[in-house]
Amino acid sequence: MSIVSRRLEDELREGPEISPELDRLMRNARKASDFLKALSHENRLLLLCLLAEGERSVTELENILSLRQPTVSQQLARLRLDDLVTTRRDGKTIYYSLANDDVRRVISVIYDMYCGTSASDAK
Repeated sequence: MSIVSRRLEDELREGPEISPELDRLMRNARKASDFLKALSHENRLLLLCLLAEGERSVTELENILSLRQPTVSQQLARLRLDDLVTTRRDGKTIYYSLANDDVRRVISVIYDMYCGTSASDAK
């Protein structure tokens, strides 16, 4: 399976000009890098795993993770800034959920790799 097209590889070898395809690839690489940076913090990753199961309030997340409210709120703010979670307000309570199915798919793969039964069987 080829990730980078043969044409793009040839353009990279030929010179410093940036083609539209290379420009698009570079923009998407930046998005992917930002996404992976957001996932690289263990508390943010745990929050996303919990939110993959369904919508939760800040208080629920605090209690499950045994973390203080400022810590949970700070990490949720980062995830929101990166467009990985969305919010819904009900009175004074704010509920968080995953922003889209792409986030859910990545979290699912990470969970399967590191937390699923096949991961624990291999150890």
